[in-house]
Amino acid sequence: MKTKNLLIAGAFAAFSAIALNSCSGSSSEVGQSQRTPIAPVEQAPPADPGQNNFGGSANVGDTTGMAARMKAMREAANKIRTVHFNDLSMSDPFIYAEPETKTYYLTSSGGRMYKSTDLVMWEGPYTIADLSGTWCEKAGFAAAVEIHKIGKYYYYAGTYSDHSEIIQAIPKRYNVPHNQTYLLRSENVEGPYVPFSIKPGYDYQPYEWDCIDGTLYEEDGHIYMVFVHEWTQLIDGTMDYIELSEDLTYTKSEWPVTMFRASEAPFCREMNSIGEATFGLKMPGWVTDGPQMFRTQTGKLGMLWSTWGEGRYLQGVCYSESGTIAGPWIQEKEAFLGNNSGHGMLFRTFEGRLVFLVHHSEGNGPRKPQYWSVDDSGDKLVLGHQLSVTEKGLSN
Repeated sequence: MKTKNLLIAGAFAAFSAIALNSCSGSSSEVGQSQRTPIAPVEQAPPADPGQNNFGGSANVGDTTGMAARMKAMREAANKIRTVHFNDLSMSDPFIYAEPETKTYYLTSSGGRMYKSTDLVMWEGPYTIADLSGTWCEKAGFAAAVEIHKIGKYYYYAGTYSDHSEIIQAIPKRYNVPHNQTYLLRSENVEGPYVPFSIKPGYDYQPYEWDCIDGTLYEEDGHIYMVFVHEWTQLIDGTMDYIELSEDLTYTKSEWPVTMFRASEAPFCREMNSIGEATFGLKMPGWVTDGPQMFRTQTGKLGMLWSTWGEGRYLQGVCYSESGTIAGPWIQEKEAFLGNNSGHGMLFRTFEGRLVFLVHHSEGNGPRKPQYWSVDDSGDKLVLGHQLSVTEKGLSN
């Protein structure tokens, strides 16, 4: 505990100098030309050769032109084709089921879309987002993309990272990049999704925060974005929420509300203690990742979220004691699903079956989506078993 407190104290001292004097509204309105560039500093020690390592190298450098380079790399993969679910490779899968057309839409990290009528054969990938005129163009990549319908519009929530813009340099730890979940909008589920915020590239979360994996949630007529405040900046990552305007064009909250810290979960482990490097660096800390809100059939409000622990990546669950987003949020004692699986979500098939969708990796192999059975008839989710995917559909 003493070691953990020292780690957090060091990060807080570096972080508070810029964070205490800003909020999501005011900092989002500051033009990039008015900000003083932050010089990079020495980061955490590099990973050992052969060490478990998520996310590749941190030495990305200036990402200017990355979008064009990635577009060229994707040319061969851009041909629309039909792919069996078992042959897909992706992180952070998300399925939106469109009741009007009885079509399922699959998004993930990467930002493109597949569609299916049977959850077995998927047609794609389709490019559906237009980021013209925003800083997100420089990122060239959207992480953890989700599709939500609110009112008459469909919303595309994706996380963008610009490593050429450092928002905080933490000595001997990390050069924190500009990381935000940005919203796009369309009148058609298949897009194109375009900017609509009060200002192109508007930061829905505080600019000074390293934020990822934003998801949308409605409660009592209010619309919230639930998102991750990254452990890379805080050491002990948090889950937070903000309230959005009725038309989702800006953030109404003066400041985000913290729901819980990663280390509150009994199943969460400190990264260095399990030999896990991140971005090629030995950064100590506790991870929050991939929030997804749900209610059981009894009305119990819960959240699926991911972290790292025994067996590497894992899926956790927590529940709100008050039944509202305000919590308090109580973590389950055991992981919901381990074995290097996580970033899960729930969707209901057109036949009424509730399905848990997650990505899983065998060792250091590619991340692959999986379907699982799940029961939400009680106050808590009960995980079933992995579903087989055959030509006839999903089977037990």
